[in-house]
Amino acid sequence: MQNRNKILDDISQLVTNAMGLAQGAKDEAETAVKSLIDRWMADQNFVTREEFDAVRAMAQKAREENDALKVRLDALEKK
Repeated sequence: MQNRNKILDDISQLVTNAMGLAQGAKDEAETAVKSLIDRWMADQNFVTREEFDAVRAMAQKAREENDALKVRLDALEKK
């Protein structure tokens, strides 16, 4: 009976070690994939949301100024 418990303990230890190894490999793979994606995104020249919003606001302001100048120009041409 003692021999049987020893075998079960050894199998249990083996399974525990295998699960720890699998978790470590999973974590390492996730880190590698995340690093690869981060590098790829950096190479794609994506902009941040803040940069996009700033350029969008500048374009909106320029559009409004352009419309105002068009109104002034039309008024001057009528004279």
